[in-house]
Amino acid sequence: MTHRRVWVAGVLAVALAAGGCTGADDGGFRPGAADAGDPYVPGAGNGGYDVGHYALDVRYDPADDRLTGTATLTVTATRALSAFQLDLAGLTVDRVAVDGAPARHRRDGAELIVTPAHGLPAGKRFTVEVAYGGVPRPLPDPVLGDGGFHHTPDGAIALGQPQSASTWFPVNDHPSDKATYDVAVTVPDGLAALANGVPKGRTTAGGWTTWRWSERSPMASYLTTLVIGDYRVTTGTHGGKPLVTAVAATLPADGPAAASVARTGEVVDFLAARFGPYPFDAYGGVAVADDRIRYALETQTRPVYGPGFFRSGRPNTEVVAHELAHQWFGDSVSVARWSDIWLNEGFATYAEWLWAEHDGGRTVARTVADRYAATDWSKPSVDPGRAGMFGDAVYQRGALAVHALRRAVGDETFYRVLRGWLAERRDGNVTTADFIGYAERAAGRPLRALLDAWLVGGTPPGLP
Repeated sequence: MTHRRVWVAGVLAVALAAGGCTGADDGGFRPGAADAGDPYVPGAGNGGYDVGHYALDVRYDPADDRLTGTATLTVTATRALSAFQLDLAGLTVDRVAVDGAPARHRRDGAELIVTPAHGLPAGKRFTVEVAYGGVPRPLPDPVLGDGGFHHTPDGAIALGQPQSASTWFPVNDHPSDKATYDVAVTVPDGLAALANGVPKGRTTAGGWTTWRWSERSPMASYLTTLVIGDYRVTTGTHGGKPLVTAVAATLPADGPAAASVARTGEVVDFLAARFGPYPFDAYGGVAVADDRIRYALETQTRPVYGPGFFRSGRPNTEVVAHELAHQWFGDSVSVARWSDIWLNEGFATYAEWLWAEHDGGRTVARTVADRYAATDWSKPSVDPGRAGMFGDAVYQRGALAVHALRRAVGDETFYRVLRGWLAERRDGNVTTADFIGYAERAAGRPLRALLDAWLVGGTPPGLP
């Protein structure tokens, strides 16, 4: 995620598999945990199960801002469950079925509590079908900013980090539970409906058009997106994979946003030469015109760029490089807990510096010197606190740590470490300790003291 400005301003307390319950039902079945135990996002996520796949079929009419949908989840119980919870904010649930049988359900704030007719043994694979609807609203957050479903004059934008998915479908809303997706979005004829993954065609009937998308690589819920409205959509291929870009019709066709997004394939190729093969089956990007979107976000396969990045009147491919680097760092290899967000942002920021140098801009050495001089060393990159999730310590100091690693081990070993890390942990979830351990093994030397100094130390290390 890239921010134009910093918004005003740990370890998982409970593992997902452990559940968090009170009392026990006959046979050892108990309710699943009410959240993922991540203090950075209290109340988000749930425990006791793992979602493997979401099949979403939604219909949205901008005229009355009403969304209706059916979500079918393929789930595996990780412990014996008498009930479980899904995150769903502000929408009305009409019906819930588990394995085709009606299930009791009730709401508790942004939680949907489901009680199936029979207990679910540990290891059981089951389906959950939820029919729901209403007028979606974003999730207010005075610290991190509003994320979720935003109504626009011509449609909607569903976007946000660390949470947004629960505003438009029932979900286990924490990156530790990644899943694959099939999404069908029905909108009035003439509007585009963009989501993640490979385009699977569209059909039109009775004044409505259904757009279909499929993401077959596991995806964290905050990386889902839905962009509906009047957009110039360009579909092509790059490296044998579909490349879908879209630019809001209110932005000039020959303007800086369009010119920047048009270089997506070129930037991907530059990054792939350094990080290894691109990890997904589709490429793309979406440039929106809504001023409420004050950031760019690495939504999987199709990053979304807010209008503020292009107000200079010149193309801005550095933000494109940042969000595309996230496809490796953050999307394919995802954090297990938000306190390690530097693993996403530090590497994406460093990739931005690499691209700028390659594209005729500032050298990495010059950028490192400037960022080093501006760093507040009292603020750590690891576990920066909830208010510091999107602060300079995560982005800039995190990128300085990446550069320090590069200088310490040399370019050949540095890129070998990154490519090996990304290949070994592809589609998974990781922690800072995981990365340091891997880097030490791959480089064949101790690196913990070096990385600790750059990531969390209170005094400035020597400039590399």
